[in-house]
Amino acid sequence: MSDMLVNLLKLPPLEPALEAMRRASVVVRRAAPYEITRVRRFVEQHFTTYWADEISVGYANKPVSVYLAIRGGEVIGFSAYECTRRGFFGPTGVADSERGQGVGKALLLASLHGLAQMGYAYGIIGGVGPVEFYARTVGATLIPDSTPGVYADPLIEPAPPRGAEPPR
Repeated sequence: MSDMLVNLLKLPPLEPALEAMRRASVVVRRAAPYEITRVRRFVEQHFTTYWADEISVGYANKPVSVYLAIRGGEVIGFSAYECTRRGFFGPTGVADSERGQGVGKALLLASLHGLAQMGYAYGIIGGVGPVEFYARTVGATLIPDSTPGVYADPLIEPAPPRGAEPPR
């Protein structure tokens, strides 16, 4: 998957997206350190342990560089930045049942505005899945020859030894 470049100087305003979420009874806000376990469980349940590991770095940042979307006291989505590399957005995800309602857009904008507030003029979206979404929402463009990028050479889960019981 390729990376994309975003001009943070030309981001759409954040407030309209946050207001749309409020009207839909969704709160989008910066995560708090005491929520790490519940958010990590959400990410592991709906996405991957790798992403849960990545956002752990965001919780160590000051300020925390993880945003949450919350409906009725439950996490329905998250986004993070400055986790994998400096200036990088991601990972991000929204529960399947909540997709297509603007939650991902609000989380994306919150995190990219966070990068801009840090002084970056440009941000990188690493290992992009929905290219069209990022291009349409924030004008992101593909970075040529960016595959596999920073996600090259990952550790692979080892297979259990022959005859060994799988972990429980």
